[in-house]
Amino acid sequence: MKNYSFLNKITTAIIIATLSFSCKSSVSRNPEQAKATDKPKPQPNLVYGDLIIKDQSDYLMIPVTLTEQNEDKGIDLKISRSYERNNQLLYNLIFYRKQDGEAHLLLNKKAIINSFDLLEVKAVNKPNTRVWLYKIIDQDTNTDNKLSSEDAIIGYLSDLSGNNLQQITPNNTRIISWVIVPSQNAIFLKIIKDSDNDKKFTAEDKTNFVRVNLDKPGMGTEIISDQIEQQIKSYVFK
Repeated sequence: MKNYSFLNKITTAIIIATLSFSCKSSVSRNPEQAKATDKPKPQPNLVYGDLIIKDQSDYLMIPVTLTEQNEDKGIDLKISRSYERNNQLLYNLIFYRKQDGEAHLLLNKKAIINSFDLLEVKAVNKPNTRVWLYKIIDQDTNTDNKLSSEDAIIGYLSDLSGNNLQQITPNNTRIISWVIVPSQNAIFLKIIKDSDNDKKFTAEDKTNFVRVNLDKPGMGTEIISDQIEQQIKSYVFK
């Protein structure tokens, strides 16, 4: 019995020592794990694209993009890669004046420039009108905390210098297409609105057209009024 009691005490001591060592090891690893978790995610590098030079403008343009990053590695750019120009998203444009080197940015906020086009309107007995038309994603309309292809695509105009940036299509809409009418010095844009407020743009949503005067750019005026639409419905669905 004495031997059994002695062996019992030794076994108990070994178990206590093992548990004590295990706890200490666990405590000592936790700070290291915390430090690893607290490390900030690396930021991608800025990349400046090829120069964009237009003879009609005193400015050249420099696209601002980012290095390609693999999101599977844990680098979350918070921006979708669905909208691309030459396989790279545009986050801004630098306008550089050829004559004296003055430079400035087009945007002063986080956004994706989906596309940009130089509009040149030539009308009889009128000076030519030249402006930049941009389609920009700058509103998190589906509230998923990032800018993506699911969000609104808003129309903007600026002069050739990249100044006087002006929104021309309503919030929470997308541009579908556009056409210039030189005789009116105007641009007409077809848009789709999230009319059912489901934070999506689908075939169930309403479309409309907005007219923008290129002489005095501003928010476009919708062409199809609610009254006209109700009249159409009364004829079509009666």
